[in-house]
Amino acid sequence: MTTGQRWRTFLFKPFVFFTILMVLKIYLAHFVIFENESALVPLATGLPSVWLVFCLVELLFPRWKLGAYTIANLLMTSIYFAVIMYYKYFGVIVTYHALQQVNQVTEVKGSVFSLMHPYFLLIYVDIVLIFIALLASKKLRRWRREAAVREGTRTFAAIGVLALVACFCIVWPQRHSMNELVQAQGMGILNYEVYVGFAASKDEPVDVGSITPEAVSQLKGAERPDSPAYWGAAEGKNVIVIQLEAFQNFLIGLQVDGKEITPNLNKLAGESLYFNHFFQQAGQGNTSDAEFVVNTSFLIPQHGAASQVYADRELPSMPRTFGEHGYDTATFHTNNVEFWNRKELYKALDWNRYYDNEFFGDEDTVMFAASDEVLYSKTADELANMQAAGKPFYVQVISMSAHHPFNLPKRKSKMELPERYKDTLVGDYIEAQNYADWALGQFIEQLKSNGVWDNSLVVIYGDHQGLPIYSLTADEKDLMKEIYGREYKVQDMMNIPLILKLPAPAPGEPAVEPKTFEQLGGQSDLFPTIANLTGISLDDHVLFGQDILNTENNVLPERYYLPSGSFLNEDGVFIPGKGYEDGQFETFAGERDEEEQDEGESGATEEQYDQALELLSMSDTYVRSLPKHE
Repeated sequence: MTTGQRWRTFLFKPFVFFTILMVLKIYLAHFVIFENESALVPLATGLPSVWLVFCLVELLFPRWKLGAYTIANLLMTSIYFAVIMYYKYFGVIVTYHALQQVNQVTEVKGSVFSLMHPYFLLIYVDIVLIFIALLASKKLRRWRREAAVREGTRTFAAIGVLALVACFCIVWPQRHSMNELVQAQGMGILNYEVYVGFAASKDEPVDVGSITPEAVSQLKGAERPDSPAYWGAAEGKNVIVIQLEAFQNFLIGLQVDGKEITPNLNKLAGESLYFNHFFQQAGQGNTSDAEFVVNTSFLIPQHGAASQVYADRELPSMPRTFGEHGYDTATFHTNNVEFWNRKELYKALDWNRYYDNEFFGDEDTVMFAASDEVLYSKTADELANMQAAGKPFYVQVISMSAHHPFNLPKRKSKMELPERYKDTLVGDYIEAQNYADWALGQFIEQLKSNGVWDNSLVVIYGDHQGLPIYSLTADEKDLMKEIYGREYKVQDMMNIPLILKLPAPAPGEPAVEPKTFEQLGGQSDLFPTIANLTGISLDDHVLFGQDILNTENNVLPERYYLPSGSFLNEDGVFIPGKGYEDGQFETFAGERDEEEQDEGESGATEEQYDQALELLSMSDTYVRSLPKHE
């Protein structure tokens, strides 16, 4: 046998052949997800778990070896593919917890396909070729027969034991890492997926009896003044909360080649109370998570969407509270109420009624539901009827037309994009949000003409990010740099606007002066802030947000879109490494002081880090302790 034949025989040993294939896939996944990584790290962390699986194949399936290797290859490949795809949108490592989302995929298949770069599919090419070759090639069929023998039992048993020990030695030192990306990188992706299946919660145990309004306020350091500003400024008036799909704050005031992108919101922000350091706190459930956080002032669960995890609870909420104070309540969403388990969530929140696609119809569909024009037109008529009934109302209106991947139909476009923005995610996003702003402007005019606008507190905010930093190409990142005048950062991605439009003053009373607030706020702060404006006391409510019209210091815990232990403070965003000590802090302007970091100083303190983690644990414990609704 020649040297070439010996090498060919060696390389076509199933154990060797499939190892080479899996190594290539390990490197592809690490290339997409992890930055500035040593070339040996993917091999050192990924190969032991692959060898453990392959040794089991050799020992357990000798007669069906090639088929078993192909199935093992397919399963591990599918894990890497899912990890890559999920990371490109959420920026996190997907785990088995995301299986709860599977039934939502058909509704958002456009978003899924838009994230699929052609080279990602190369990860499956070998499986397809092997399958075709086994059917069409006599040589490959002979390879299958020759491989169907038991060989080297002791050798593979020894390799399997060593691989198992190596996996344990890789995983064990990383078990206390707070940052899931750091943890997955240190453990290897397959090891991490297995570890998550058995790992305990990162929440610290909390006695539910200790969770009181006073305890949370003390932890947050939020002291309510004796005479709060804006108290009762909208007392007895309607409250209209408008949640804008995927709307980020950079759009406010943005001009592209001299053209305003959101002229209606720009005008409204200049006439209202506007918060430019307001941030999303949604997670896996995206829009439905935002609905949950805004209406409860609770934080999202560690795993899963709030609408699925907490929907069986009787949630203290804005709809429930406003209903107890004589308000009519309703929520408006053009999609099917079953999507994201909203029907159960709406029971938990205690809305008087909901309006979904059965009410709005499908005669003018954009994305997967009726357009924002239909949403606003039919909602405006219904709000006029509600006002005519003589009771104030609290309603939430959920826009949907500017949904990822922002494939706005040409018939809806209201602007011509500059050439450099065409056929880019950034350009499509801007065009979709320009339409969303136009449709909102129509809604405002309808509410003004039917008498609802002047009699209402109108709250407008974005539900979650629209341009995931992980999804952008190099050219698209350059466009974002053009917009910001610097690199587009994760804190920019999380930044959404908040606009509070107060009711018209009574005759003879002065109007409230418009103002831009610089202090930090998040979606969990809306319930107490709106309650202050409407003159409703929440002294007996456990809230994890605070009235941002009357407090200046704030800490916002983040989950899912940022690793566990991440939070925002008044100066910027902190993202941990294994813990606080090796974490990174960046200001809202995207600046880091490396010298301060090296000296162990940061714009984020360890006390704030501990506070953020404790708030998450307290929220989880408290919501789980609530009684179930009927």
